[in-house]
Order: sequence, then C-alpha cells, then structure tokens
Amino acid sequence: MDLLIRPVRLDDAEEVARILNAAIADGRYTVLDTPLSVEAEREFIASFPQRGVFHVAECRPGGRIVGFQDVSPFATYTTAFDHVGVIGTFVDLDWRGQGIGRRLSEATIAAAVAKGYEKLFTYVRADNPAALAFYQAMGFRLVGTAQRQAKINGRYVDEVFIERFLV
Repeated sequence: MDLLIRPVRLDDAEEVARILNAAIADGRYTVLDTPLSVEAEREFIASFPQRGVFHVAECRPGGRIVGFQDVSPFATYTTAFDHVGVIGTFVDLDWRGQGIGRRLSEATIAAAVAKGYEKLFTYVRADNPAALAFYQAMGFRLVGTAQRQAKINGRYVDEVFIERFLV
C-alpha cells in the first residue's frame, strides 16, 4: 500500500469527519457519541493549536484519507504542562490492521519531538483491546484506569490512561 503521511488540510475535513463518524456510529472505539458535521470538522482543523500536530494518511493513488492522528497540548492554562501532548488516532474501519497507525505514529512522534513535546498521553476505552495493543506496540505504558469515566447510551465505560516518554 502506498501511503502519504502529511499534515491535514482544510479540504480533508469531509474525509476526517467520515472516519470519525463511522467510529462513533460503531460505538466500540471512541467515547465520542455525537456525529460531527463537515463544517464542524473544518472549524476544528482551522483552529487547531499551532503547537499541535495533525497528520492524515492518504492512500495513493486516489487520495482517499484512511486514517489520521493528532497531538494537541495537554493544557494551555499553565506552562507546567507544555512538554505534554494528548494524542488521538483514528483509522478507517475498513483499513485497520494494515500498519496505518504505525506509519502515522512515526511521523507524528517525530513532529511532536520537533515541537518540544517530551511526553504523549491519551485515554483509551478499556473495552477496546485493539487500541490498547496498538499503543503498547508504539511504546506506551499503562498509567491507570478511570472507572465509569464515560457514560454512553446509559452504559458506563472505563478508560485506561496511557503515556509514552519521547525523550
């Protein structure tokens, strides 16, 4: 598979929203529970933090976006967390298990280090073993579990906190 890993562009909003909305509709991979409009995703991309990293995986030929990964600052209300980024990874449901997340991570982590991040942190649904395995394969370690962290359709979902030191 020929993949181009590149920074997100405003015209990627439709494909990014498609991937997110498929994961939301599936109900197993994310705590997001409200579908996103293309316009909302376009606004998100346009206002993404300057210190952030937002990459897409574009399958070539054809230009279809098959995954994306972003890192945003952990907090902006203090400089104490400037070295910590929050990472999120989404791969098209039909394209999982083909190394797309790994390829995204290589580019995203390099860019995050270049922007001064020393640690990445994220939350993963405890009932999503594939995501946990992916992040662990990328060098993340479990920090702990927040029980009943999300409530989706009346059902509680635990979230696992994971981190990776970059330097």
